[in-house]
Amino acid sequence: MSKPFDVIIIGAGAAGMMCAIEAGKRGRKVLILDHARKLCEKIRISGGGRCNFTNIHTSPDNFLSQNKHFCKYALKEYTPHDFIALVEKHNIAYHEKKLGQLFCDDSAQNIIDMLMRECAAAGVTISKETTINSVSHEYEHYKVKTNKGVFSSVSLVIATGGLSIPKIGASGFGYDIARQFGMNVLPTRAGLVPLTFTDHVLDRCKVLSGLSVEASVSFGKTDFAEGFLFTHRGLSGPSILQISSYWQEGEEIEVNLVPDEDIESFLKRQKDENPKQDIQNILAKTMPKKLAVSICENQNLSGRIAEIGHKKLSELAMAVNRWRTKPNGTEGYRTAEVTLGGVDTTELDAKTMEAKAQKGLFFIGEVVDVTGHLGGFNFQWAWSSGYVAGQVV
Repeated sequence: MSKPFDVIIIGAGAAGMMCAIEAGKRGRKVLILDHARKLCEKIRISGGGRCNFTNIHTSPDNFLSQNKHFCKYALKEYTPHDFIALVEKHNIAYHEKKLGQLFCDDSAQNIIDMLMRECAAAGVTISKETTINSVSHEYEHYKVKTNKGVFSSVSLVIATGGLSIPKIGASGFGYDIARQFGMNVLPTRAGLVPLTFTDHVLDRCKVLSGLSVEASVSFGKTDFAEGFLFTHRGLSGPSILQISSYWQEGEEIEVNLVPDEDIESFLKRQKDENPKQDIQNILAKTMPKKLAVSICENQNLSGRIAEIGHKKLSELAMAVNRWRTKPNGTEGYRTAEVTLGGVDTTELDAKTMEAKAQKGLFFIGEVVDVTGHLGGFNFQWAWSSGYVAGQVV
């Protein structure tokens, strides 16, 4: 005999918990199934352990999808201010770090505890360490066979996330379910992920590993000006993570290591004003000395600036303000914060997240082809998509 519920949600992450809370509030009998022993692990490790739970500047422009309009309804129905109100209801102290990013003052555990309390208040049942063996649909009911028995429901919500950070249990389960029911799944790849390099660029990165600057990074017409970090594998930091979601393999990115200064004009002034100064020391006025030395060495420049010709100084300026370099890849899902691609939005109703061709089947959160920028946007998509599904399941 299967145990009946109104709603079964597979995945106890941000989207799944929000959906369960909202459905439970409507009097629905809700069951969440999750494979993990500790729930909400992605929330727990996010934001350096303080959870960047939303961004007050959230708009559809902060998301990537084959259908850029798909996220609009959900984001309008449940805004960052709605989630902030929930956080404040639970007396969780928070602060804005920068660029509208909101973090817990104390710990990400505050957000997890809040979601657990809300689930309990809404009468939601949560089953941890649950392995799902099969999912089927017959007689207008979904049947989920697990290591803890068979459960059935009228509505089934897939909130299993994407492929990013497999060490906490990420898998392609949600995509498999979509395909099982004849839905299209777009190709996936790692997003918000460090970029890797080979040869001399990697050698330079290793020498500079740990050094960070504020830099502007662009690909095509898209650019981000945030923190930029050299690592022993390549390049990282917020500006690199952001551009990684847009970068296409085999193409170059362009980096402006000193976005607030026209280096060519600066060098010309310095040549007039300080002709006897060493070029490395002059460049170090605009950036960390170690980086200045590395750039000058890469350009085969040394000695007094007065002795360096205009063409060489112009090339040096280009190496600073318009450094073009081609990554050989990314660090992959192991360190990626999100998964690009996923369940095709053309298969879903944007107002409910229900599959158009499969009544009672819903997909929410990261499993869907909606990916936010770095800075709390992906959590907001989880809250918003979970909320709208929770109103109808």
